[in-house]
Amino acid sequence: MRGRAADDGAGVPPPPPLAPLVAGVGARRGVPVAEVLELITASCAAAGYAVRQVVALATVAAKADEPGLTGAARELGVPLRSFPAAALAVVPVPEPSAAAAAAAGTPSVAEAAALLAAGPGAVLAAGKRKSSPARATCALAVPAGGAGPAVTDSGALTAGREGVPVVPSTGTVIVMASPNPPRRGPDRRTAVAGDPAPGSATPGSKEPQ
Repeated sequence: MRGRAADDGAGVPPPPPLAPLVAGVGARRGVPVAEVLELITASCAAAGYAVRQVVALATVAAKADEPGLTGAARELGVPLRSFPAAALAVVPVPEPSAAAAAAAGTPSVAEAAALLAAGPGAVLAAGKRKSSPARATCALAVPAGGAGPAVTDSGALTAGREGVPVVPSTGTVIVMASPNPPRRGPDRRTAVAGDPAPGSATPGSKEPQ
């Protein structure tokens, strides 16, 4: 009887849940979605993680509307959170870049954004990694203790999985356009306050951070 119970898995504790990851991403303007996805997948694999453990992407506010990043977030089915350069600039990171500081106003985008989005006490699970041909960078962070909420409500929610409610945050919420045309009538939604005007996107830097 004991042997049969063991065979049935009785009394065997379930495997521990996979640790959630936040992928911080820096990118040049115009980086393709495929390149960002390949970089995130490679970063996870190199650090011994699965890409399904990624629960959010994070970046600097200047790249919040970058199609390569918003598209990657949609493909992964996770939110993209963005932070002002000034907020990223004060986050201690192992690989600060003077070139990034000059171009983006912060010595780190990928590592700093990952740490901020993962919450207080978060640690890097993988440092900055560049894509090929180096149009994007990625770093991975895990929340304190490796469990619990992996995405804070700070930063601007730029893109997210359809059906997931937008949580009010301390930053500006940018609602991505739906592929379906908006309904006409008195209940038609207008642009969200804080949305960038057409053609007003901040020019990208020449180097990914």
